[in-house]
Amino acid sequence: MDKPLNFGVIGCGVIAPTHVAGLAALPGARVTWACDLVEEKARALADKHGIPNISVDYMDVLGDDAVDAVCVCTDHASHAPIAVAAMNAGKHVLVEKALAASKDGLDAMRAAAKRHPDLAFGGVFQHRFDPEYQLLKRLVDEGAFGTILTAGVSLRCLRADGYYRGDPWRGTWDLEGGAVCINQAIHFVDSLLWIMGGARALCGVWRNMTHQDVMETEDTAVAMFQFKNGAVGTLEATCGSNIKWEPTLSIHGSDGGIELRHDKLVKSEFTDAEKAVAIQAEFAECKEKHAALLGKSYYGTGHVSQLANFAAAVREGRQPFVTGQSAAETVEAVLSIYESHASGKWVDLG
Repeated sequence: MDKPLNFGVIGCGVIAPTHVAGLAALPGARVTWACDLVEEKARALADKHGIPNISVDYMDVLGDDAVDAVCVCTDHASHAPIAVAAMNAGKHVLVEKALAASKDGLDAMRAAAKRHPDLAFGGVFQHRFDPEYQLLKRLVDEGAFGTILTAGVSLRCLRADGYYRGDPWRGTWDLEGGAVCINQAIHFVDSLLWIMGGARALCGVWRNMTHQDVMETEDTAVAMFQFKNGAVGTLEATCGSNIKWEPTLSIHGSDGGIELRHDKLVKSEFTDAEKAVAIQAEFAECKEKHAALLGKSYYGTGHVSQLANFAAAVREGRQPFVTGQSAAETVEAVLSIYESHASGKWVDLG
């Protein structure tokens, strides 16, 4: 049997238990360190999951030769320095979204990855592993929609004032890098860009309409995309809604259209009746492919699959399915929404 993979989890907040549980489900993987600036958080996670070592300094984790990889689950701004230090210490790195809070942070991580090509470096976008989105990606790649005309995502959700008061880094430009776009909606921006094959330009505007007293960033935003495949699209996002959580993704083309809400098919219309029936059947099968939920239900089931893929990449000496470079491109798109708002101009994404 292969030697066990030892993981350190750096940052013991709300997403850390999902990583620990996902790793516990993998044969030959184990978490040996829980690290957080607040010792009580690290100790609570360690006690609950039987993690043998705790620390308030991530350099203790990186200094352990027995550690193979780390999951970085801290505030956005600290992702880049921790990930760079981890790669420099010879550790494989999986970073929670958003990969960084700034383009400078993204550049530093990419430079470190280029210096250490033998290390697996990935960013968490677990919805790429959801069977519904993988099916949509295949349908787009196969040309099932004909000429794709429009594609868009919306996220209506609620983050109350206490959410931002509870963690001082939330809702700040320096530490979070934004708010609803870079934290909640980024998952669906990533799904849209990945499914559609990327965007070449965007423009956007944002507002803070219901959280003026608790944050300096945006609670509501819209954006327009020019996709590389010629289609155009939109983003609508708010965390000031009375709706707790409602994501929607739609794609419409000359031969058909699909709309998903809460990952469920709510619209499927195609000019080819046989194709419509077949596609509806495939979406019905997707429901049966979901694993048991871990953590908060709106995280979906993809963390387990992404952690398994990352562990396999470490063992096999390759890059994971969601590479750090790919995750960085989504973050760049989100940061470009803020840039567009400031300049009043379209931003070229390359």
